[in-house]
Amino acid sequence: MSTPSIKTLRLRATLFARVREFFALRNVLEVDTPILGHGLVVESHLEPIPCRVRTGPGGDSLDRYLLTSPEGPMKRLLAAGSGAIYQIAHAFRDGEVGRKHSPEFTILEWYRPGFDHHDLMDEVAALVGALVPALGGTAFEKRTYREVFVEGVGIDPFATELSEISQACERLGVPLPADFNDWTLDDALDLLLVGHLEPTLGARAPLFVHDYPRTQAALAQIRPDGEDGREVGERFELYIRGVELANGYHELADPAEQRRRFDLANRVREETGRSPLPIDLALIDSLGNDFPPCAGVALGLDRLIMVAEGTDDIADVRPFLFE
Repeated sequence: MSTPSIKTLRLRATLFARVREFFALRNVLEVDTPILGHGLVVESHLEPIPCRVRTGPGGDSLDRYLLTSPEGPMKRLLAAGSGAIYQIAHAFRDGEVGRKHSPEFTILEWYRPGFDHHDLMDEVAALVGALVPALGGTAFEKRTYREVFVEGVGIDPFATELSEISQACERLGVPLPADFNDWTLDDALDLLLVGHLEPTLGARAPLFVHDYPRTQAALAQIRPDGEDGREVGERFELYIRGVELANGYHELADPAEQRRRFDLANRVREETGRSPLPIDLALIDSLGNDFPPCAGVALGLDRLIMVAEGTDDIADVRPFLFE
């Protein structure tokens, strides 16, 4: 039976206190939203954990999910006029168990009206520097998704195909699955990213990778970039010593486009033999005239503590292990 160490409890309490002090000084409001929902932020690669809730003794059973993030409810607060908000939340994802993953984990998510993704990257750097004293004063680097691939493996991710990625994987010793030729281009790029590039990212200094292909935009705005008609999603990820710590967006505020992306994610799920997921329609409805232009980010607090403690195992920093 797992028992949390007192050292771990104190470490997490200290870090959470620093988070609250950081946002209090910047007038960002702490909020608390549900972890159960009947509609989801649908992404093809994320699996929520289903559960059933009874309305009372002998009552009806309702299908619900433990949310993969508090994004949907928080965006509804933004549309209601909350202003800048943050929360320290538990999130849940099925099928994620390992040295860097737990089905239940702790994240810090916040939203900044008036910010774009570059503004938010700067604030993430300030926060991480405040939370991890060893990184204080460190200059965070920024590189585009395209630069990471061109410099790291000699491939332009905006002008490539499966055969070129396959050759790069074989050259670099990245194992190819048997059904690789049936994969999407984005899945193939992710294989190369995780299998070869990711361990090197942020090795020298914390690194923001930004401006992803439009097909990986998820909940981010899209803009033209370059003379060749290339479009990019205004999102970013933060890496430190090969560990992905944060995922942020210049938030999409078009309800029709967001619904289209959720529907597309469900089609991908069905094409790969998985069930479609119920869409968070309340989130879609919130992305209207009352939703403020903003940027938002989710930062893995467990992983940040791993970086601060110099460990590569999430079990070393979680109060209780997954059982």
